[in-house]
Amino acid sequence: MKVLVVAGTRPEVIKLAPVLWELERRNIEYTFVTTGQHYDYLLFKKFVEDLGLREPDYNIDVGSASPAVQTGQAMIGIESLLISEMPDVVVAEGDTNSVLAAALASVKLKIPVAHVEAGLRSRDRTMPEEINRILADHSSEILFAPTEASALNIINEGIPPSKIHIVGNTIVDATLASVSRSTDSSSFYKSFPENYILLTLHRAENTDDKSRLESIFSALGDIDRDIVFPIHPRTSKIIEGTALEKMLEASHIHIIPPVGYLDFLGLLKNSFAVLTDSGGIQEESITLDVPCLTLRYNTERPETVAAGGNIVVGTETGKILESLARLSNPAVYNKMKNAANPYGDGKAGEKIVDILVEKHGLGELTVESSDTGGAQFHHKIMPVNNELVGVTVQKSGLEIIRVIQDGVARYPLPSLVLELGMQIEIRVKN
Repeated sequence: MKVLVVAGTRPEVIKLAPVLWELERRNIEYTFVTTGQHYDYLLFKKFVEDLGLREPDYNIDVGSASPAVQTGQAMIGIESLLISEMPDVVVAEGDTNSVLAAALASVKLKIPVAHVEAGLRSRDRTMPEEINRILADHSSEILFAPTEASALNIINEGIPPSKIHIVGNTIVDATLASVSRSTDSSSFYKSFPENYILLTLHRAENTDDKSRLESIFSALGDIDRDIVFPIHPRTSKIIEGTALEKMLEASHIHIIPPVGYLDFLGLLKNSFAVLTDSGGIQEESITLDVPCLTLRYNTERPETVAAGGNIVVGTETGKILESLARLSNPAVYNKMKNAANPYGDGKAGEKIVDILVEKHGLGELTVESSDTGGAQFHHKIMPVNNELVGVTVQKSGLEIIRVIQDGVARYPLPSLVLELGMQIEIRVKN
């Protein structure tokens, strides 16, 4: 089996690292490609080094550009590599322009795409990442969903369960494998007073909206704890020379350049709480038992909110300060800190490679044809009858799309035992 792995940004490198580690461990041939969407040393190469990965074999070097230009240039570069490398499968992760480019270029050449972290949805189609997620999922043959909820999102869009595999989130693998190294090798966090707030801020919906930035920065000025802010180059450029930049000059706000992965994990693990608009940090914080306040109005990581480790607070000054003040209550703080991690056991990378190897051995790494031999299908909802009671989804003999229990749709896990009172949605021939 030959695998081509595409990573264009820092979060993608982190979340693909467990897959790359497992490919290395099993001596499976792979080509490592970066699109160059993140090209700053501290935003990409340093993370490759910290995670112990080999240098990418190819760099398409799209750099900074509009989404259309980035996606188009990345597609052209990836297509050329696909033709020369002829992989059996392309692995991409997440929701960036790089992921969309990899998915579109691959499927048009009839090379199957395996999408890691499939099924995340914010329900906000004004976010460019949301469009990328949807299109990447619908271009993929193998969808590695981190949770049952994300898998159900994909089913609700018409993708069959046979393409979906719930494996957990590779961020848990990467975080748990790296945090001990971070503690051993990095004391960077000790440069700051104890019980600091960690802040990250880079999303376009915040950085490109002056009123939102003013509101967030106004809150920072009134926070009675030290704040450590590794400022993203994009954010730094936007505020440079403006009144916004002056709002960050308060003595308790520590502006620092972006840091490497190990240093960042040390900062996160040892913080009192994190303020962020990042998606991945919502996952890392719950993995490291750090309360998270998300500076957005929606999240594609609702599992962290449901678990109790994350609060979506928006960008209004009062709401940010009110939410932070609540953390001064030990009961509230400890409840967030001790929230159960919904993202699995830290073996997602291993599970992903297991599935790819199995599918390759069975000859199933193909782009599925829609040829149904002239048959037409429809979906039907039926109650679980006496014949199905006590039977698992896998052994039911039916193509079950969804299970409905107490009015709530559930993912049809193969091991799920059917009970009286449940309904099932099945796919049947006309």
